[in-house]
Amino acid sequence: MAEKSITIFTTAYKPFIGGSEIAIEQISRRLPDIFFNIITPKLRGDLKWEEATGNVKINRVGIGWRPLDKMLFPVLGFLRAGGSPSVVHSYQASYGGGAGWVFKVFHPKSFFILTLQEGKDFEKQGFFINFFRNLIIKKADAITAISNYLADYARKINPKAKIAVIPNGVDLEKFKIQNEKFKIEELKNRLKIEDGDKIVITISRLVEKNGVGDLIEAISKCKIANPEQRIKLMIIGSGSLEENLKIKVQKSKLQDSVLFLGDIPYDEIPAYLAISDVFVRPSFSEGLGNAFLEAMAMGVPIIGTPVGGIPDFLQDGITGLACKVRNPDDIAKKISRILADEGLRRLLGENGRKLVHERYDWDFIAQKFGATYNPLIQNENIKM
Repeated sequence: MAEKSITIFTTAYKPFIGGSEIAIEQISRRLPDIFFNIITPKLRGDLKWEEATGNVKINRVGIGWRPLDKMLFPVLGFLRAGGSPSVVHSYQASYGGGAGWVFKVFHPKSFFILTLQEGKDFEKQGFFINFFRNLIIKKADAITAISNYLADYARKINPKAKIAVIPNGVDLEKFKIQNEKFKIEELKNRLKIEDGDKIVITISRLVEKNGVGDLIEAISKCKIANPEQRIKLMIIGSGSLEENLKIKVQKSKLQDSVLFLGDIPYDEIPAYLAISDVFVRPSFSEGLGNAFLEAMAMGVPIIGTPVGGIPDFLQDGITGLACKVRNPDDIAKKISRILADEGLRRLLGENGRKLVHERYDWDFIAQKFGATYNPLIQNENIKM
């Protein structure tokens, strides 16, 4: 076991997959000299209370019932941590952040790091949610944010905290154009994709903020404008709007053009990107948007809205195309533009790939967190 240690509070961890879960796994893997004591709600009855691999130990609390486990996590997580950690790090200013807040209240001399990964539109959330989020942010000694949008928000709430933008990254070994693990032809055959088909892909939770309904409308408009073009939309993800979106597809008579693929194992995502011509997510709000970065790493051109953290990596006409929010006509226009212009498609794809390799490599991101953790563990001042 590494002598240096960090206690992590997170609302979910493996086997669940999300931005925070991926970040913790990728960072801990690249900082083997630090022991990561991860505390998380159990959420599912079949999961073990404790698991340990290498420099990571997972501690699960609760009874295995998601609603109750999440609600009680701020208290149960604090109790599980005990009184020994000198540094605690919470992911997101929600349940995980709540555990960090409680710990800081009872151990004011400990150092509390908070990472903001939120993707929702804060202005549209209720008073109590915003109140408790801001309470957590105000208690943090240092804050890392995955985008400038979230960092600016944190500065308004807690100007005294040390704040730095440290984005999520991409596993460049996994998300690369040439990968011997891809079985492209086998995948195309299974999905009934033929040569000449134009493939639009979105990887999104099927919730309102991700604008998948607008994307479906845009596909319909593309087909009306160019009926000879064989365009297909692959939707990877699940969520509360799935049935409504399927009804929308049926009413638009797009059953042969829209593929609902559900949740795909994370390791298989690169293969789906490899057969795609353009990635689109017309978000209403976005903390950063890791799915964009993964598509860019594969050289797939992106279309997105200039909201939240997306402008950190999407430069219109350079690393992707920007589309208007809640505007299927404009989304359709941008999709048609990329599909009709092979030179533009290649230019955007290559520029995006270069940007991700320069700024979003997990090796580089992990070094930034190491530079944050090490001085704290050694009781030195950190520079952010």
